[in-house]
Amino acid sequence: MSMPAENLEQERLLKYVDALAEAVALEMERDERVFLYGLDVDDHKRIQGSTKGLLERFGPDRVFTTPLSEDAMTGLGIGAAMAGMRPIHVHIRMDFLMLCMNQLINMAAKAHYMYGGAVKVPMVVRSMIGKSWGQGAQHSQGLHAFFMHVPGLKVVAPSNAHDAKGCLIAAIRDDDPVMFVEHRLLYTTETHVPPGSYEVPAGRARLCTQGDDITIVGISNMALECLRAAELLAETGIRAEVIDPIWLSPLDSDTILKSAQRTGRLLVVDNGWLTCGASAEIIARVAESAHGGRPVAMARMGFAETTCPTTPSLEALFYPNPATIAERAYGMVHPDRPAWQPDPERAELAYQTQFRGPF
Repeated sequence: MSMPAENLEQERLLKYVDALAEAVALEMERDERVFLYGLDVDDHKRIQGSTKGLLERFGPDRVFTTPLSEDAMTGLGIGAAMAGMRPIHVHIRMDFLMLCMNQLINMAAKAHYMYGGAVKVPMVVRSMIGKSWGQGAQHSQGLHAFFMHVPGLKVVAPSNAHDAKGCLIAAIRDDDPVMFVEHRLLYTTETHVPPGSYEVPAGRARLCTQGDDITIVGISNMALECLRAAELLAETGIRAEVIDPIWLSPLDSDTILKSAQRTGRLLVVDNGWLTCGASAEIIARVAESAHGGRPVAMARMGFAETTCPTTPSLEALFYPNPATIAERAYGMVHPDRPAWQPDPERAELAYQTQFRGPF
């Protein structure tokens, strides 16, 4: 039986970068207050394609590049947002948000509170995180936990094209400043994405797989790696429940807590350092809320306490991958059994070989 035309349209595959561009185009068409700016958003590669077609469609008054001055250009966006516009500021690498922290933390995040609710800062700040092609200490960091720490900021890290589009639309419409976190290795990944406008609302996690043996939470692209780890675990008879939190602030703690209390085990896998990181916050919330319920064994994976390495051999040890995630989960489910290691050839990060850097 043939599918209706509308269902076929709903089944289209879209890349992560194309989903980002489509979300912005829909919102710029809907709301003339939306504009996009940032270093190289109008260059020939269009931030790996994530701003493709926007300059041609909406013109240089609404899509424009900036000087290499993160602090001043962030201030421009904050002022525009306070005046009623809805800016989207593309910073490329999250590492360089450190150059505008005063603007983001002391201005954007606090204005609504300090002015008694009379001022809003509806601003989206896009930035990339994560490894790619050996970019090392200053270009590979995931600093999203910095921003989770600050009241007044929302933080979102979608792991697929469907959520990238829906989260970006929700972020643009939000009256609070939103840190939009994009892992570079996700850009070429494809997902079924509806063509119209929709939102992935803040504060709701997604249950990606169901299982009874262990709960695995994967942040950003680690959600994909955790899904691949779950496939490896299934070959040993372990059924893992994988959760993608999507929004890190506000965080859907309830979904994670309910799953962890049911399975009795929780493994959180992040793209950042463990100390004071997103994984630490998730585990702390589960620990604080688990009194009187089933005991939960907990562990986390992420960056070791050293700067991000450059060489491939060190990167392979530094970043979690499906095999190391599965190995850690197996040890939690079967602590009394000998250690198990999946086939090392299945340890490669999902879609990593598709990347063709630099940008």
